[in-house]
Amino acid sequence: MSKNLQVTIDKDSGFCFGVVYAIDMAEEILDEDGYLYCLGDIVHNDEEVARLKAKGLRIISHDDLQTLQNEKVLIRAHGEAPETYRIALENNITLIDASCPVVLKLQNRIKTSHDDEEKILIFGKHGHAEVIGLQGQTNNEAIVFQDIDELDNVELPAKFTLYSQTTKSVDRFYQIKDELLRRGYEVKANDTICRQVSNRYEDLGNFAGQYDKIIFVSGKKSSNGKVLFEVCKQVNPETHFISDPAELESSLFAENDTVGICGATSTPMWLMKKVKETIESY
Repeated sequence: MSKNLQVTIDKDSGFCFGVVYAIDMAEEILDEDGYLYCLGDIVHNDEEVARLKAKGLRIISHDDLQTLQNEKVLIRAHGEAPETYRIALENNITLIDASCPVVLKLQNRIKTSHDDEEKILIFGKHGHAEVIGLQGQTNNEAIVFQDIDELDNVELPAKFTLYSQTTKSVDRFYQIKDELLRRGYEVKANDTICRQVSNRYEDLGNFAGQYDKIIFVSGKKSSNGKVLFEVCKQVNPETHFISDPAELESSLFAENDTVGICGATSTPMWLMKKVKETIESY
């Protein structure tokens, strides 16, 4: 017997423009050449990566790049450090640069600060592709931290410039700035958070409150996914994180439940539609 579930996909969820731009670029070249190298996962979503791999996308690491020659390589939305461009030049590699414009602008600002000999702190996730690219603008001299507690035992300069990874929480960024000021540092804060991402915090909160159950679809590697999932869960405790429709179970839903489906900026719309079809079949 059908559970008569009412299922709605959040129209504002799914790829941000930076990811759309990178994937469009990749697909165009794949259609022409049949294959394309990409430095790192094009997006933090295994299902979308698998779809593009089937079209001929070849994911390579920075180590692979050193030995690759005379090929085209896509730089994804997260951006890259100057070192990558140097290697490409040496190895006669054509870079297809799909770095997000918001990230590129931030890279330039950090590079200018570094050239002006400012001390730089970056609020971001350790080892994240975007953060590695940002740190590269400073000759890897910037201090990266993902939680203010990490700075407790660090000898910080009295005066520094504070930047943020583009997908961090705006509220958290300003809390950190205030806390550092309270600790007596002279802080020049640059809010470089992408508004397309930060606006989703509010929109998603509103969306999550409208349904009995929320199914949040995201790749497990997506840092943006983790944050947005928490936003939903705070508003609606009946929020469930999945990466694939196979993780769903009919027992999760009661008869006549209203169900909202949403996702990260790296979650493809086709995947959310697949989740919707699976839930509607119960």
